[in-house]
Amino acid sequence: MTVFPHESVRRTDRYAGPIFSVFSDEVTMPGGGTASRDVVENKGAVGVIALDDVGRVVLVHQYRHPVKQRLWELPAGLRDVHGEDLVLTAARELAEETDWTAQRFDLLIDLHTSPGFSNETIRIFLARDVAVVPEAERHDRRDEEADLEIAWFDLDEAVAMVLRGEITNAATVGGLLAAARARDDGWATLRPADTPPIG
Repeated sequence: MTVFPHESVRRTDRYAGPIFSVFSDEVTMPGGGTASRDVVENKGAVGVIALDDVGRVVLVHQYRHPVKQRLWELPAGLRDVHGEDLVLTAARELAEETDWTAQRFDLLIDLHTSPGFSNETIRIFLARDVAVVPEAERHDRRDEEADLEIAWFDLDEAVAMVLRGEITNAATVGGLLAAARARDDGWATLRPADTPPIG
């Protein structure tokens, strides 16, 4: 099978902001000619499926303005500290959003969140051997994070919430399903936390 090279022949910048940029590319197509494709270029993110010693996962209930809803989500955040090790980013987000830390991190999955229009990736870690952050060392949460609800769910119940449509955040859905499958496989599918990232 011949693979046709999709090449960008022209780019028009549309927007540049602190979190993402938008541009339009004219891209060569297999049938000849070109087509315009809008692209959101994003820093990427990390997320954490943190499990305690009885198999519960910690989730946060957070307001998301684009969908005007509070969503159950895994602790997550942007890769916005240049050069920071992704495990450190994940550990920081876990502590800031949930007041928990973990001693062990493994790579669970990598995801392209919306490849039809964005290059964003999210690396989801499995965190275990958790401990609570001392109250004096907790992060001062602001803006949407100021009223986060933090809750622990049995992993199987969290998967059931996905299947009932109660959890719809894509990274959370992928992370929970992957964690349940990895658990059922005796954690044999986990990869080292320092596996080179995609994209």
